Amino acid sequence: MAATTQKFDLILRGGHVVDPAQNRDGLFDVGIRDSKIASVAKGLKGAKKIIDVTGAHVLPGMIDTHAHVYRHITGKFGLEADWCGVGSGVTTLIDQGGPSSITIDGFRKYVVEASASRVVSFISTYLVGGMEGHMYDSLHGPDQINVKATVRAINDNRDIVKGIKTHAEVGGASRWGVEVLKLAKKISRESGLPIYVHLGQMWPTKKRISNEQRQRESDELVRAIAPLLDPGDILAHPFTRHPGGFISGITGEVHPVVRKAIDRGVLVDVGHGSHFDFNIARSAIAQGIVPYTLGADMHGYNVTQPGEGKASALKSANPFFGVAPFSLCIAMTELLMLGMDFTDVVKTVTCNAAIIAGMQNEIGTLKRGRDADVSVIDIKPGSWKLSDNSGNHVISDKIIVPRFTLRMGERFEADSPLLPAPVKAPAKTKAKAA
Repeated sequence: MAATTQKFDLILRGGHVVDPAQNRDGLFDVGIRDSKIASVAKGLKGAKKIIDVTGAHVLPGMIDTHAHVYRHITGKFGLEADWCGVGSGVTTLIDQGGPSSITIDGFRKYVVEASASRVVSFISTYLVGGMEGHMYDSLHGPDQINVKATVRAINDNRDIVKGIKTHAEVGGASRWGVEVLKLAKKISRESGLPIYVHLGQMWPTKKRISNEQRQRESDELVRAIAPLLDPGDILAHPFTRHPGGFISGITGEVHPVVRKAIDRGVLVDVGHGSHFDFNIARSAIAQGIVPYTLGADMHGYNVTQPGEGKASALKSANPFFGVAPFSLCIAMTELLMLGMDFTDVVKTVTCNAAIIAGMQNEIGTLKRGRDADVSVIDIKPGSWKLSDNSGNHVISDKIIVPRFTLRMGERFEADSPLLPAPVKAPAKTKAKAA
């Protein structure tokens, strides 16, 4: 008797599938064949292997829109891609500003081609790229930008370059005004790709000024740069604790020019990192700022790498230094705790994230025929302590924990050494409703 031909290579059975791009939210099996999504339906049968994911949530492979994974070349700043990617429950990473026109070839060979995770980039505006997490202001002025070379690098690497990373913050503006942003927009318009703009102070101002003056100059900068942005450009760090974000340090209100930019199609990425502040996030969300995408913004100055030991003085001197434990799943948990609907949170790391990379026809959904990139997560009830780098602590009654990923059908456990252990709140503290 002839052997029975199996219809699928793998079935994920019994999970709660949430795929906003397909308006799917419920209990389904996911069938995979030849590294592609073959079917999402109830009661699938006929597989070489079945994985029971009962009780778990099954999502399109999650996309981290703000990664720093050009390890070694960017000094202590860059992390191992698969620690942030498949080992953290994430299948696609968008590196923000690591490679430049000078170093893009190395990024392709030593990161993109060497990683199990899918990796693409928003190329740096600066020739130096993301060296040491932009520690040195002198490397990031207009004289350190070559528009022609960067556009040429983009055109030669369209498969892995999906945008341009730049900054607009008061320390740089005190030296060169908005010239860097204007050059970034020139690269953007000549290449047809969006820019991703960091907001929030990084460097000291050229001259020492009072905190009040710093806030005023930061507000002036935001008012100057927001009108320069086009639909599809991305403003990052809406919940930053640093001067120069979405919220005026003088009025405590969202800048009207930021609202106007969003209204005309400028997008918002959380860019969590060490910037995130719960109080700023509450205020911004209460004033109608809803993130379009969620990037973790993990890097060597805000996480502890294996064998690193305690933070050094050099590490703590970096403008992006932080110690509060986090990951993309922790950042998702925080958005839930702040009142966002779970489906909307999933959008920020799936279909919306695919759109900002111009990859919505490739990733971000479990549509039949797409690469079998899948994230399987657990939502654990309890009383969990969440922290930011301003010293704030909040309690959530649930926490999102990655279980495993499939990257083109291949299984990777969520065993990254960067994943923080969930922190239980003190027993006497009553959990807040998410």
